[in-house]
Amino acid sequence: MSGKETNPTFSKSTGLPRKRFYRARAHSNPLSDSHFPVPVSPRHVDYSVHYPQYFPSSDQVDSCKKIQFADIGCGFGGLLISLSTLFPETLMIGMELRDKVTEYVKERILALRVTNPGQYQNISVVRTNSMKYIPNYFEKGQLSKMFFLFPDPHFKEKNHRRRVISPFLLDEYAYVLEVGGIIYTITDVEELGDWMKTCLENHPMFEALTDKELKADPVTKLLSSATEEGQKVDRNGGQTFRAVYRRSAPSL
Repeated sequence: MSGKETNPTFSKSTGLPRKRFYRARAHSNPLSDSHFPVPVSPRHVDYSVHYPQYFPSSDQVDSCKKIQFADIGCGFGGLLISLSTLFPETLMIGMELRDKVTEYVKERILALRVTNPGQYQNISVVRTNSMKYIPNYFEKGQLSKMFFLFPDPHFKEKNHRRRVISPFLLDEYAYVLEVGGIIYTITDVEELGDWMKTCLENHPMFEALTDKELKADPVTKLLSSATEEGQKVDRNGGQTFRAVYRRSAPSL
């Protein structure tokens, strides 16, 4: 018998990890100190650990192929899984603070690679605090898409500084996004939706996509359907609030 056939944390029928063994609190405090390795700079990110099919050894980290999509607070990895087959040649990574959830996504990706040879080699996950370490992972203008789906609303005003979309953090996101790169946000909390939209609208380096551009973008359909949280909102007949903005060129 294989290890997964006798391991209760994996489904016998699908070979995928069972979510109930990886449950964690819905959110973590991003301002608390956590202990996990952080690369000194983007050049020190070991791509061979995340994408072994593309980078058989750590000596190839200087390859021109870089991560282009980042799912911030990726949860159980639903968006990454959907994006992987939609953009099979694009490297993408999920960034998650909760250790058990990160482990689940890691096991899920590994299982999908086994059951679907040649697929899902372009996605990975890392446990980190994206509010602190984005510049440690990505170079200037490296990313073409960033996702912030159903982030913690931090309702209390004194905790608004914990929100993952803020004027200060948008400066960092603008730095790692290429000109024309896109930030996707969605929430089922109207006040948070207004907050994120206002932050993006008031930032000089971002401009809203037009309705025509949103309809033509295949990714926008996934914002409310690919994640566990989005599916729950849909089942309950809830409403979502979306803000999608493009990184604009600096004015001369």
